[in-house]
Amino acid sequence: MVRDATGRTVTSKVLAILAAFESAPGALSLSQIAQSADLPLPTAHRLVAELVQWGALEREESGRYTVGMRLWEVAQMAGWQLRDTARPFLQDLFSLTQETAHLAVREGREALYVDRVYSSKRVPRASRVGGRLPLHATAVGKVLLAYEEPWFQQAYLKQPMESLTSRTHSNARQFQRELRTVSTNGYATTHEEVRAGSCSIAVPVMLDDGRVIAAIGLVMLSTQARSMSRFLPPLRGVAQRIAVAVARHPAALRLPVGGTGK
Repeated sequence: MVRDATGRTVTSKVLAILAAFESAPGALSLSQIAQSADLPLPTAHRLVAELVQWGALEREESGRYTVGMRLWEVAQMAGWQLRDTARPFLQDLFSLTQETAHLAVREGREALYVDRVYSSKRVPRASRVGGRLPLHATAVGKVLLAYEEPWFQQAYLKQPMESLTSRTHSNARQFQRELRTVSTNGYATTHEEVRAGSCSIAVPVMLDDGRVIAAIGLVMLSTQARSMSRFLPPLRGVAQRIAVAVARHPAALRLPVGGTGK
């Protein structure tokens, strides 16, 4: 493996360039990419040009760069079995509730959004398909964490928990009590913990052996927070249908994560 004087490989540099787009609000300039990837401008220019040629990035007329269609096509293969298996049921959930419905799995300390069906309501959006949010700040994340093994929960709680808003539950002791409540009740909620103006509710997708392989949830306007529980019957019904479908298609269990469930 060839490394430069700083000890970095070409692969690590390319990955750092791609990582610059993970949380980017839009197109990035070459200097922004170089700064984010911690690369000299000439190095960034050379690698970005190669990525554009392959199709991983696209150069706009303004000279700024965005994620290319070829990289998007490759990314769609990640977790496609689970997404395709759950998609019809997620659409059913949206049809029953008319609220934005999403499916998430755990990847490390974050909830990774595998699929989403959007409502026409103007709800403040915190993430997208392929996006990630801290487990403690989202309803799907709380569900995934509540059904994790105790050692993982303890490890999570020992690390600082970022406060995305003034309502984010970031006190470890209080949050541990909340996780016990989530596990007991079988669902989790949030109220403006990621974005002001939105709230959410989620339930686990649990197999017969007790493993929680994912979580499904709804996100809606925060004015609906007091009435969210009315959506529990369709949420639980759809979660059960997804679990049955996944059990029939073992390939869907090959999740794009470092481990979810017990």
